[in-house]
Amino acid sequence: MELVSKKKLHLLSGRAHLPLAEEIAELLGEPLGEANLAEFANGEIHSKLGQNVRGADVFIIQSHSSVEGLTINDAIMEQLIMIDAARRASAKRIIAVCPFYGYARQDRKAEGREPITAKLVANMFTAAGADRLVSIDLHSGQIQGFFDGPVDHLQARPVLIQAMKELGEDLVVVSPDAGRVKVAEQYANELHADLAIVHKRRVKGAKNAVEARDVVGEVEGRCCVLIDDMIDTAGTMVAAAEQLMEHGASEVHAACTHAVLSGPAVDRVKNSSIGRLIATNTLPLPSDKQFDKLEVHSIAPILAKAIDAVFEDTSVSELFGGKNQT
Repeated sequence: MELVSKKKLHLLSGRAHLPLAEEIAELLGEPLGEANLAEFANGEIHSKLGQNVRGADVFIIQSHSSVEGLTINDAIMEQLIMIDAARRASAKRIIAVCPFYGYARQDRKAEGREPITAKLVANMFTAAGADRLVSIDLHSGQIQGFFDGPVDHLQARPVLIQAMKELGEDLVVVSPDAGRVKVAEQYANELHADLAIVHKRRVKGAKNAVEARDVVGEVEGRCCVLIDDMIDTAGTMVAAAEQLMEHGASEVHAACTHAVLSGPAVDRVKNSSIGRLIATNTLPLPSDKQFDKLEVHSIAPILAKAIDAVFEDTSVSELFGGKNQT
């Protein structure tokens, strides 16, 4: 007897960013499966998959973020529980799709007696049963090596560049610190723009505290756009924008993949010299984080193409012309 195997794709989503998962499902022309997530009285999370996933490729989508009634730790645990449920239901391959990967900034020991939590999270995904990881603009490339299976490190650059082209032709792409110069250079090359760097110093022992020191590059009388992977409390971006204005920039904008916008971030950007903040929807943005300067562009088409490529066993890097590997 000869069996002809038929590939099956299933999409599941956690509760952290359901609109993004629904947009991905619509672009793929696939229904979003039922994870039937609920909580016991003591806060423990439970999931029961609403469909048969035996022998299927199961993509479990969850951004690691805090939303009303759900902390970032809940979001991670929720995804792990769904992965375990799919594994015990005999899924053929389980792919964790994390548009925003939690704890990515804790990727090394900066000081003594610190954890490397980004590695711990990767270990938990392996232990739960994830075969593959898909994420966008990880805080550092080395995180790819923390996970034992394949990692598809996608980039939001095509989406952000399209939006940045509307800022004008005489553009200067600015790295907010020395660590982001390589990324800023990639943007500058594709936009045929000049490159500048803001030198900053982090205040030792203080989280989310930075001091902008100086600007390297010609910015006087020109439109500048600061680029970073995430904006959390916006301290770095606002300090860099002020430095650029002091050095004679005609206008300053900012662009990022992950608009975390924690704590005072919204008020800081509102009251700063930043004209527009361009971001993607890797993270949910509730009404209290939406304001006039914020411009959000969807990352769903990139994620949908990547999911389709993984399912069809074709090249993911070709979606970016191989530039996601640089």
